[in-house]
Amino acid sequence: QVQLVESGGGLVQVGSSLRLSCAASGRTLSNYAMAWFRRAPGKEREFVARIMASGEVTYAPVSVPGRFAISRDNTKNTLYLQMNSLKPEDTAVYYCAVGNGPYSGTRVSDYPDWGQGIQVTVSS
Repeated sequence: QVQLVESGGGLVQVGSSLRLSCAASGRTLSNYAMAWFRRAPGKEREFVARIMASGEVTYAPVSVPGRFAISRDNTKNTLYLQMNSLKPEDTAVYYCAVGNGPYSGTRVSDYPDWGQGIQVTVSS
């Protein structure tokens, strides 16, 4: 059973940057796809970005490459999400997730293991 713990969230102002981390234990994740999702108040959980075991990355339009960047450090068994130029609409609980294998999709159902989530609030 893998445990995922997110950190790095908080309250920031518009235009600020944050780096979220997701530390994994209980399983070596180098052979698994990982992803970030978020759930804004009153909305469904949505895909933000994913990184395959190969390092290939995919971003949702909401996270537009250049504003968000997903990365992983397999030596630390940790997933990251660098978020720049934050906007109020980025306010959400952010979740990291692990897929079933080296390739996973962009749906919530493609990821069986989840962290508890961390709050990011962007104030104007």
